[in-house]
Parts: sequence; structure tokens; C-alpha cells
Amino acid sequence: MISLLETRARIADGTLSAADAIRAARARIAERDPALHAILRKAPEDAPVPENGPLAGIAVGIKDIIDTADMATEHGSGIYAGWRPRADAAIVARLRALGAVPLAKTATTAFAGLDPAATVNPHDAGHTPGGSSSGSAAAVAAGIFPLALGTQTGGSVIRPAAFCGVAAIKPSFRLLPTVGVKTFSWALDTLGLFGASIADIAHALALIADRPEIESAPPERPRLALCLQDFAGSADAEAVAALTRAARAAERAGAVVTDLTLPEPFARAWHAHPTVQDVEARQALAWEYAVHREALPPILRGQLDRAQTLSTADYDSGRRDAHRARRLLKKMFADVDAILTLSSVGRAPEGLGSTGDARFNRLWTLMGVPCVNVPVPGDGLPLGVQVVARFGDDGRALAVARMIEEALRRA
Repeated sequence: MISLLETRARIADGTLSAADAIRAARARIAERDPALHAILRKAPEDAPVPENGPLAGIAVGIKDIIDTADMATEHGSGIYAGWRPRADAAIVARLRALGAVPLAKTATTAFAGLDPAATVNPHDAGHTPGGSSSGSAAAVAAGIFPLALGTQTGGSVIRPAAFCGVAAIKPSFRLLPTVGVKTFSWALDTLGLFGASIADIAHALALIADRPEIESAPPERPRLALCLQDFAGSADAEAVAALTRAARAAERAGAVVTDLTLPEPFARAWHAHPTVQDVEARQALAWEYAVHREALPPILRGQLDRAQTLSTADYDSGRRDAHRARRLLKKMFADVDAILTLSSVGRAPEGLGSTGDARFNRLWTLMGVPCVNVPVPGDGLPLGVQVVARFGDDGRALAVARMIEEALRRA
């Protein structure tokens, strides 16, 4: 993988120019993507490459539900084939202001739903890379980009990061602007970042959000709560073993780890997530459903069919359950610095007919709290663990994740 921090260090010391860094990224696309199917289109060859700025020389993959003025934005659907926005999304404009080059649009499932895109897992082409941010996660894992953008409504950042073996953060809700991003659920959609290491994504997030405090050190003896989310069902034995391994590594690094069983209001909130999501998707995609229903892929079409039967009362009840759980979670974080939990059910499933299961992600998306995937080194397809912190405490989530990442490397 390509480190953002190492690339920037080489540019700063003069051993690499920003233009050469972008040329190298274009070459990696040509070399690696024919087998990966992560890249949909590239920025024009004559696109400007700033030589100045804190992210100068950094090529960024942009999930294809995020507007770019110089490249089509098709939302993973033929309904929008060739559609060119007149403006960049706010997040893309911010990247350009920092000197980065949004170099290519990465594959997404249609409208960031559950119908798989063509992308394969870079570790084994017979397995899914996850979704819906499949192209972004796979492109970073394959060493094409040092940074890529994704979005998460259920588990669409953390899960593909775990399946592809990359670092990723789903930040606190609305820390990053979603203006110019195709909406699925306005109460849940959250922009996220993929990178080669926790330090890389922490640096990128601090710059993009204009919050330097995000690059912070962990508490001297962080208090971690080990949580299995029993109401979400069981995980594969390998995923649980990776979680245990991460917890033991954290203890060796000085953390105090205790077990946490989430009380019943969190189970209610977990069950409420699909209702909140689907009622909003029904409205966000109302035009596509009314005018182009038959052109929608089968899983999304069925999801929207079922969503027509949900009532406003169902939606309001789900929102109340979410609100109660958020208040309770805020109190729980008075006693712990971060929660350590599963990123996915297990390794990336075999076959390309599914993007995997988001059961261990969706509660935290509904809570709006920062979540970080930490890859767990090992043989075979990648595994990851998830670090969750208090709302707005993205720096602590990243600091604890980095401590675990470094402890795992020393193990």
C-alpha cells in the first residue's frame, strides 16, 4: 500500500515532486485495475497538479456517488450514465483546496445499496471486497491510491476496510460535509476515509476537517470496553479470535480492558436502524423508484418495494429508540475511552453475489459516533477490529486505534 505520510515526506524533502506522484498513481491504475475493476473513470490527463498545499501530490479515489465537476458521477447506475455535475461536492472542493488531486471515480454499488459492483477483493478475486464503498477500499488495498473517500449508511466504510485489510474511519456524523453526495438516508449517511495506516487517515481527517487536534496521543492507560454486540448475532470464530488478539495487544500497550454487555435499549436501536434507513431511502430515491423502478438492481428494488409499507409511526418510533440509545451511550463513555468490537462477521465471503453483512456496524452508524477499522495482521484474507469512541471524539478513536495497530505489529 502507498502511505500518505511517506508520500508527503518525500515531496517535502524534494525526492519526489507532486506531479511525479500523480503520474505514478495513473501508472498504477493502468497496471493494477484491469484485474481489480475498482476504477470507473479518471480525471483528464491535463488536470492541474498543485505543487503546494498540505496534500499536494496525494491522489484520491472518489466514490462514484460524490459529485465531481471534471468527471461523470453515475451513482453506480445506468440511470445516471454520463451525468456530469456542474460543481464538485463540498468534500472534493476541500481536497482540491488542500492541494490533493481527485484522480478517479471508484466503483460503488448502485446508489450505495447492497447490489454488488464489479470490483473484486485484491487479496483473492473470488471473494467480495465488501460494499458499498468497494472500489475505494480495494484501490487503497491494491496500492493505487494513498487516500480514498467512501460513505457509510450501515457498514459501507468499516466492512470493506476489514475485508480488504486497510485502515478506515467513519467519522462522527456530519464532521465532514455531505453536500454534493447522493443521499440514501440523511440521518445516517456519513463520509469516510480509507488509507494505508491509522496515522495516514488521522492526518488526512485532521486536514480535511480543519481540526488539528484530531492527531492526538492516546490516554496513558486508556480504558477499553470489549463488546460483542450479542443482540446482533454471532461472528465467525476467526473474527472473535482477532478481537481477542487486539484486546490482548492493547493490554500489553497499557490499556485497561473490561467486558461490556450493551443493555436492552441498544438492541432496540439496532433493530430500528433498517426502518430509519429505508423510510428515508424511500424518499431520497423517490424519483428513481417512480420513473425508473425496473432499471434499479434487484436487491435495491426489493428494498424500496418493502419500504413503501413502512409508516411514519414506524419511522418516529425508530428515531425515538435511536435517541434513547444515544443518550445512554453518552453516559457510558464517562467510564470508558473507547469500545473495541467487531468490524465484520468474519473474513470476506466467497463469491461476488453479496457485499457481506453489516450487522456489527449499523448500531454505531445510527449512534453517529466515530468508528475506526484496525487491520489485524495474519494469514489468509484480512480481518479487522473496530474502535468506537464518544460522539465528536474522533481524535481519541484514532489514537486508540493507532495504539492497537502498533501493538499488533510488535506482537
